[in-house]
Amino acid sequence: MAAEPADAVTFSDLSRNPRAVAERARRLGRLRVTHRDADDFYLTAADREEVRDENLLTASRMFAALSRSTAGARAVAAAVADVFPWARHLSAAERTDFAAELTAALSDAAELGIDAIAREVIAGWRATARIKADKKLYADALAPTEGDFGSVEAIA
Repeated sequence: MAAEPADAVTFSDLSRNPRAVAERARRLGRLRVTHRDADDFYLTAADREEVRDENLLTASRMFAALSRSTAGARAVAAAVADVFPWARHLSAAERTDFAAELTAALSDAAELGIDAIAREVIAGWRATARIKADKKLYADALAPTEGDFGSVEAIA
């Protein structure tokens, strides 16, 4: 079993000594609880999470407001290349599309609590950049195809 980081406790620790673990979480602000048979989770004070939510909401609204003007949209698209170095493999139009999709996804995370979309947007554009970075792979992807490749199974 791997050693626990200083800001983490095991689920067993939480079960055996909840007051001490709660006090530690209060003192640290956030405490990771590891679980052998399930996903880890964080023990956090509600007011701290509310502040984080407010910060995300403010940041997403700032990006959305910036994106409504031509100059602001260009600035956000330029920032994409700084924040995501692999975006250099995308065209300027693709970086603009990426910035718009990411801004919308961050807005959904902040306004609707849909956190996974931003990660999906980033993963999709990163996959595009990965293909475009490899000249052979990119040429293969652009090559015409022929025939029926069979049915595609929908994943639910």
